[in-house]
Amino acid sequence: MDALLVGLIALGAVLLFVRERFPPDIVALLVLIALVVFGLVTPHEGISGFSSPATITVGAMFVLSAGLRETGALDAVARFLTRMGRNGPLLQLSTTLVVAAISGFINNTAAVAVFLPVVLTVARRNRVSTSKLLIPLSYASQFGGVCTLIGTSTNLLVNSLVVSAGLSAFGFFDFAPIGLLLVAIGCLYLVTIGWWLLPNRSSHDAAADAYALREYICAMSVAENSRLIGKTLAQGGFGRRGDVVLLELIRDNRRMLYQADLVINVSDVLVLQAAVDDLLEVSRRDGLRLERENATDGVVLEGDGLQLVELIVAPMARAVGRPLAAIESTWIARSTPIAIARRDNVLHTGLTLTPLSAGDALLLLIRGEDMTDLRDDPDFVVLSARDNPVPRRRRAPFAIGVTIAVVILAATKYLPIEIVALLGATSMAIGRCVGIDRLYRYVELRVVVLLAAMLPLGIAMEKTGAASMLVKGAVSLLPANEPIFALALIYALTALLTEAISNNATAVLMTPIAIALGAQLGIRPEPLLVAVAFAASTSFSTPIGYQTNTMVYSAGRYAFKDFLRVGIPLNLLFFGVSVWAIPRWFPF
Repeated sequence: MDALLVGLIALGAVLLFVRERFPPDIVALLVLIALVVFGLVTPHEGISGFSSPATITVGAMFVLSAGLRETGALDAVARFLTRMGRNGPLLQLSTTLVVAAISGFINNTAAVAVFLPVVLTVARRNRVSTSKLLIPLSYASQFGGVCTLIGTSTNLLVNSLVVSAGLSAFGFFDFAPIGLLLVAIGCLYLVTIGWWLLPNRSSHDAAADAYALREYICAMSVAENSRLIGKTLAQGGFGRRGDVVLLELIRDNRRMLYQADLVINVSDVLVLQAAVDDLLEVSRRDGLRLERENATDGVVLEGDGLQLVELIVAPMARAVGRPLAAIESTWIARSTPIAIARRDNVLHTGLTLTPLSAGDALLLLIRGEDMTDLRDDPDFVVLSARDNPVPRRRRAPFAIGVTIAVVILAATKYLPIEIVALLGATSMAIGRCVGIDRLYRYVELRVVVLLAAMLPLGIAMEKTGAASMLVKGAVSLLPANEPIFALALIYALTALLTEAISNNATAVLMTPIAIALGAQLGIRPEPLLVAVAFAASTSFSTPIGYQTNTMVYSAGRYAFKDFLRVGIPLNLLFFGVSVWAIPRWFPF
């Protein structure tokens, strides 16, 4: 009965993950609460995930990655990419190799955040389509991350579940032989077949083209007979939340953002954003005349301390699910949203009241003095590489030294990996590679909570025998109980689940099943566990299966079908190579 109940809770979690009605961390907490309430795990077991080595290590690694980013330690690598010239395949190959190498040692989401603006700038400068580079950037961060124990949170999570089950832990470089093989195959695929399958959309140099602004923004001057003369902007109906939004007012060549009490004068130029019908109605009703053909050539919107900035909402950001109007941040309150690109759609109205989603690309008009605060906000990744000062650049050698020390200590097992990670994070703080006042902002709490809250499900599956029940059914379907077929089944199921739900949630579901399947077949469980780690960490076929895919989705102006076309063949290729290679390094 308990095993059936655990199965129902797991199924409910999968359905909630797929529907995306609630954030993944909230779903995980609901799972934890249900397991404790129904007595499937003890309260101590229910909160044990928050002290798990995987949870502690992942949290500390966020700070370690932030130290490298804040000090500009990876700038030299970024400059290397700028010298690749206009050879598109060569630029793509260089990008994938560099990002794959770095992702083995820092969080892959952080690696993509660092290189996104670099790749966009290099692509536009060399007139290479950005759509040829951003999907490979995401994929490389994934297959590079599987090479080491700390490369992805999934590897750490699987290792933690393995240790809690009484099995031997994986070593720091145990995944490296197969991981490096997958890196080589992945890079070769992307630069050959993948280059042909990737879309070749023109580089979006102008924000007007990228966000379809020409149909929604225009500049109108206040005529002498306008009913708006002498009224404030608020009295004129140009609030931040209406159908017609005032982006800026231009008076005597001076640009001013929205202020409710600003009085409108004759000949003022109002840069308005709204649907075409609403703009025509305002023009007729209020006595406004079209100032110029459009206002999106960069002449009106930028200048005098104002600039257009493109950014994306980071995965698991605290801003996810909240509208801009509800975010308590000074730089957001002082900015003016122009457009939001979400998957295949571009939104131009109701922007301050639209709940944000991970991967949303935002176009904002902000004051130059707010750029530093924007770049310090971990909830957003700035896609523009200009005006990017690195105040902690002198500490870059120290940050690199700390990272190398962490790798050496973890690889030699001189200290437990969670202690090594905490030591590295603390060193970054003491060495002022990250701002101590913002230290905990770098930790993506949603990821940490997701990991910690899902771990009890694995305990419940083992404790109640739910995993064994599933395994017995699977074994009956395997031809002659051959281990290679079991390995293929575990890899395929994990890969399919990862495309629909969180990779970490998939790892929690599949790791107990892999251990039980190994015991049922009388084989070592390590090959099956490696299959879980690799399949859960390499999600190529959908933009929602992995965080890095979500990050490049809107930034690259991709369609959902682009990931299907490029990702499915790569997933199948990795499936075949992994099923062949894993038993050779991890015998049954």
